[in-house]
Amino acid sequence: MVDLQYFPLPGASIDEIDTPAIIVDLDVAEANIKRLQDFGDANGTAIRPHSKTHKSPVFARKQIEAGAIGICCAKVGEAEAMVAGGVKNILIPNQVVGDSKIKRVMALASEANIVVAADDAGNVEQLSAAASGVGKEIGVIVEVNVGMNRCGTEPGEDTTALARIITNSPGLRFDGVMGYEGHTVAVRDESERRANAEGAMANLISAVENIEAAGMPVNVVSAAGTGTYNITGKMDRITDLQCGSYIFMDGDYMEVFEDFKPALTVLATVISRPTSDRAVLDTGMKSMSIDRGLPIVVDQPGATYEKISEEHGIMSVEGDAQRLKVGDKVQLRPMHGDTTINLHSHYFGIRKNKLDSIIEIAGRGRFR
Repeated sequence: MVDLQYFPLPGASIDEIDTPAIIVDLDVAEANIKRLQDFGDANGTAIRPHSKTHKSPVFARKQIEAGAIGICCAKVGEAEAMVAGGVKNILIPNQVVGDSKIKRVMALASEANIVVAADDAGNVEQLSAAASGVGKEIGVIVEVNVGMNRCGTEPGEDTTALARIITNSPGLRFDGVMGYEGHTVAVRDESERRANAEGAMANLISAVENIEAAGMPVNVVSAAGTGTYNITGKMDRITDLQCGSYIFMDGDYMEVFEDFKPALTVLATVISRPTSDRAVLDTGMKSMSIDRGLPIVVDQPGATYEKISEEHGIMSVEGDAQRLKVGDKVQLRPMHGDTTINLHSHYFGIRKNKLDSIIEIAGRGRFR
């Protein structure tokens, strides 16, 4: 249980927010939402944002209010948090395996339109039995391996055969296919990223054509991450985009392109100044993910985040940054937003450097 007495009231300055804390510039995040939605509207492609980034029904509702057709959730637990928060159109672009998770999906189907991904006939049989047993219907899409070599059927007969099984399974509705070109979304070179994404989507569209040739309609062809939104989103047959990171961006994606603006930082406090060239922060691995590298100091020229431990971050400081003293606040941009967000319980939403709202990260830790 989070003790809310330590939270400042709306209107407080950033310096009044206790640390470590995730700060979101709401104006920037909302502009990012609008930018992707405008792109989808202009290209006739629906937006189905991935909530594994923000993990918050509040931001999901902002995306839907802007025009998104629904939300993606990585796990059943995230879907439960979204449905509880008022989101009623959920795609779980992941395999839902095991009696416990399947029963939970069927419970959600009483409150929302639920679609899941599958790549295994045995799993489809279990989904069908569960749905039929409770008199529910859920949508199922076939996940196709488009080059990431993670989950997914291979394009061709494997995919077509599974689509046929789903079509003939009671309690299930065959909705279409998905393919995630995750192996290319963060490629820095634009021409290489484009070539890889187009090759991946050629595999996905080939799978669609084979299914249709076998007499089954394909209504959903879902794909894309933030880094390929403007490539995949312009291709024929792609119906919707599953982008997630675009809403906040992070240090890693900012090295790919600047189509969306960074909206999220982690606020830290200087807790020690043991030498003139070293400052220690209260933000370590328990509040900052480092799976893609150390964070970037965004508001203190001359300060560099050099080393991290569980509760401490060590910065080297030179020039103007040597003026930092104990108690000063520093803003850091994580290299990977999704995994950093999962460490925190709340966002502190700001507008014009004043606290606007405190938003629960309801889906954090919901990895079951």
